[in-house]
Amino acid sequence: MPEPAPDPRLQSLINQIRPGPVRTVEVIGFDGADVLVKPVDAEGESAEIGRIPRHEASMRRVEHPSELFEIGQEINAEEIGRWGEGQLRLSARACEIPALRSFLLAMERGQVVTGIVAAVHDFGVFVHLDGEPDGLCTGFIRVPDLTWSRIDHPSEAVEAGQRIMAEVIVAETRSGQVALSLKALQEDPLMRFEGQVGHVVTGPITKIIHFGVFVQLAPDVEGFLHLSELTDEPVETPDQLVGEGEPITVRVAEVDLQRHRVRLTVANKDVD
Repeated sequence: MPEPAPDPRLQSLINQIRPGPVRTVEVIGFDGADVLVKPVDAEGESAEIGRIPRHEASMRRVEHPSELFEIGQEINAEEIGRWGEGQLRLSARACEIPALRSFLLAMERGQVVTGIVAAVHDFGVFVHLDGEPDGLCTGFIRVPDLTWSRIDHPSEAVEAGQRIMAEVIVAETRSGQVALSLKALQEDPLMRFEGQVGHVVTGPITKIIHFGVFVQLAPDVEGFLHLSELTDEPVETPDQLVGEGEPITVRVAEVDLQRHRVRLTVANKDVD
């Protein structure tokens, strides 16, 4: 079966955070908590003035960037774009630890890496990647990138101390992290379900939300049935009609591989 098309929104985000070119700049002053700099190869009064926003000054927490930089100091900074008026913006934190930057630049999208789970939190999983600089933790897996299965907490997918293999989504020099995906190395269960459009399936209701219900169709495959499909009568929530765990017979109306979702209709309605 063909691979699902890449999500254009994800690709746009990746393009925005890819490492930019490095400039050597001279600190010429401060504007509030921002650092004003001038490229060292610039000459004359018309030389372009750049700006390092406060949050791009360092990975360390300081009250003011003057604790880090002095007027006349030369530093390396990564180009990250321009303000609306065209002023150059840079990130000093992206170049702050040369060993970390070198490690991150060696990472390529789609590369398979290994490491050990360092910590599991509600919002995601931190991973010590093999070869990363000592004292740092560079890998991070968002909850949606852990597994194709629906889980209530990341601890259902991995645990601290576990050795894992994951695919690189993007290496971010400004955050000092590598965004990873575990599920990219797992078969998408919907790939095997794509040809089921029009089929009638009976499965248990796994979750009820305000405007519909989720139904288990196969291992690791759930479909969504909108409230309007359940009844023509005015009801506020689906639990007035059905309960979790209750079997229901539905028809597969659509399998969307890109959005990873299955739309359902009741079995006695025609597929649009």
